[in-house]
This record gives sequence, structure tokens and C-alpha cells, in this order.
Amino acid sequence: MRIVFFGTPEFVVPVLESLHRTFSNKKGESPIVAVVTQKPALTGRKQYLAHSAVDAWGFKHKVPIFYSSPDVIDTGVKADIGILAAYGEIIPPRVLAAFPHGILNIHPSFLPKFRGASPVQGSLAMGEKTTGVTIMKLDAKLDHGDIISQFEEEIKTDDTNKTLTERLFAKSTEVLIALLEPYLAGKIKPKKQNEKEVSFTTQIKKIDGFIPPSALQLALEGKAAKEKLTLGFLKDTVIKITPKSLNNLIRALYPWPCTWTDVKMGETNKSRLKIISAHLEDKALVPDQVQLEGKEIVSWDEFKRGYPAAKFI
Repeated sequence: MRIVFFGTPEFVVPVLESLHRTFSNKKGESPIVAVVTQKPALTGRKQYLAHSAVDAWGFKHKVPIFYSSPDVIDTGVKADIGILAAYGEIIPPRVLAAFPHGILNIHPSFLPKFRGASPVQGSLAMGEKTTGVTIMKLDAKLDHGDIISQFEEEIKTDDTNKTLTERLFAKSTEVLIALLEPYLAGKIKPKKQNEKEVSFTTQIKKIDGFIPPSALQLALEGKAAKEKLTLGFLKDTVIKITPKSLNNLIRALYPWPCTWTDVKMGETNKSRLKIISAHLEDKALVPDQVQLEGKEIVSWDEFKRGYPAAKFI
């Protein structure tokens, strides 16, 4: 079995490592013949060059690393199948066609619901009770391909985008390993998606985390706002602003970009405040951790003691 793995962040490395351990041959030769990941990028205040987690895995295991999917084909790499998990770019049709058994994508939603870039955030922001993972065969359309396997997962009341994403990909590893050989042997019949149930998500932007100050103040008092909130990363979605819906959004956007609002520090001074985490208490929203622009993360109580005149208006 020869596999090209497409992926980028830390939470997909367990998938990659399991494929390596499970399907390495008796000589210790890995089934992973190449990894494709996002190229190193400058990050942090000091602008150092950061390599992705998948990039680091490929370097450690002496596996060829590519930063563009067509390069894999153009350099003559041969593989039976591609496995994609949070890669971050659309795969061109000619690359899809180069794999005899196609490319299987691990998508963290119960497709066709929440196609696109932000399925876990979408599930959390909408207050879903369950979500799931779909392993599908990629085609030329966005998250449109045939379903190979699906499983459901309960969303916990304290789940964030980080915890839920990590759990979904960890559980998908076992499912992928179990189905891969039967799939390659033609023993699994792919299933079409139900196009009548499609919904879409997009890339999240920092502005998607903005909470109107007056609406936040009402939520702190256990009240709903008259105004509504447009979720920019969920197509055509507008929600009521309540303590519960804001708590859902806070969980959905952690650890990036986090929700934020404008806080008035005096008569004229205004600053941006991130709401890192929160919970509901007696139907009111209670922040746990916040971060004033340019400052360290502190508890809500510490913030109130340090800035007693702060107002959300």
C-alpha cells in the first residue's frame, strides 16, 4: 500500500502516525511515500519561520515533503491512494485523477451538513447536540464526493473547537484504519450525499468573533438582545443574541480568533477585549477568562478588579 498524505495541523498527525505504524511492511518501510502540507510561514512577533506539524513529521521520518499538490504528480511520485485531513487547499482535478483509488477526505461533520472550511465551528455555534465525521472520496466539487463511512459524536457542553476537533480526528483514525484495506479491495460501496440537506461554511475571519458591546452587557445580565447576529462563516445564517448563543459562539471560536468586543475604559478610551472562555450560570453569561488588547490573559474577576470603570456600551 502506497499512500500520499495531505494535511497540515497538529491534530491530524495521529492519523498520519497510525497509517505509518499499521501499514508499514516487515522491512519497516512506511506506506507513506510523500506528505503534502502548507509551506512554512512567518509567525509570531519575531516573525520566525514555522513549519507545519505534518511537515515536521515528514522530516523526522525522511518522507518527501511537498508544498503544492501538483508537485507530487509532476515529480513522479506513485501511490495507490491519497488521504486528506485538514490540508487547507483545494485539490486540482488532475491530481485527483492521478490516484487509482482516489483521495479519501476526513471531514469533521455529518455530510452534507456543514460542507466547507469551518464545520466544527459551525456545529458548535449553532448549538448542535451531535456532530460526526464523514470519510468521503474527493471529487471536483467542495465536499461533494461519495460517502465511504460516517460516524456520529456527541458534543459535550464544555467542548470548544479545539477539544471537539481533536476528539473527532482521533476517533476517525480507528475508522479509517479499519476500512482502508476493504475499500482498496472494492468491498465498500460508496454512497451519494443527499443534496437536499446541504449547508455550507466558509473560512473564519477575525470579524466573525465580534460581539456588540450592548448585547454582551445584556447577556451578562441574563437577558436577550433585540438585535440579531450574522454568522459570517455560515451561509445565510442569522441568530438571536442570547446568553446561550453567545456562549456557543465563544466555544466555537476558541482558540482562534476568539470572540471579542469593544470596552470603554473611561470617558474617551476604548479598547478591544477578547472573551477567551465563559459559562452559563443562572441563565446569564459569565466570562471565565478575558484578554485586553496588548495584555495577558486574566480571569474575569481579575479584569473587573483591575478595571472597575470598564463598560460595555
